[in-house]
Amino acid sequence: MDNPLALRLAGTIRARRSGLTDAFATVDGLTAWVRDQDLSPYLDTATFTADERIRVGTVALRQAVRALFAKAVSPHPPSAADAGALPPLPEALALVNSAAAPMRRRLEWSHAPEEHLEVHGDHLSAALANAAIDFFAGPDLARVKVCPAPRCVLYFVKRHPRQEWCSVACGNRARAARHYHRDR
Repeated sequence: MDNPLALRLAGTIRARRSGLTDAFATVDGLTAWVRDQDLSPYLDTATFTADERIRVGTVALRQAVRALFAKAVSPHPPSAADAGALPPLPEALALVNSAAAPMRRRLEWSHAPEEHLEVHGDHLSAALANAAIDFFAGPDLARVKVCPAPRCVLYFVKRHPRQEWCSVACGNRARAARHYHRDR
């Protein structure tokens, strides 16, 4: 099952052996990530090209979404990736809500029902913020966890009662670390 867009957005910060990597560190990185997403009908990702203003705004929105994930997993600690760099909850909520606000859907009915979408402002931020609102107001919120594997900084939705990690690779890494520490 594919992860919801809000989780994919939060997961653009990852841990590698060399340290944290940020998919949005460059305009080209953001452009590539957006083109890999399905944001229809809000945004035609095939023709999307980011600029520095959009990149900075998207990074701020991602940090706000990560702050909401940190709140969702409390009282457990948040992801170690950026816990000290997250905005306070009221600021995070305000940023997500203001980014979502420019998107208005309306229904018209002349000969048949027809939906019209109006976006006043940044289409990308509006789509991502609305996806975050959908996720945090949805049924999966109670199952959000922080991956406890060494070096992992991801949040995930626990889809099975015995699931402990975000991926098989993280589970293998955690078991190998336990074995190493036990035998040492």
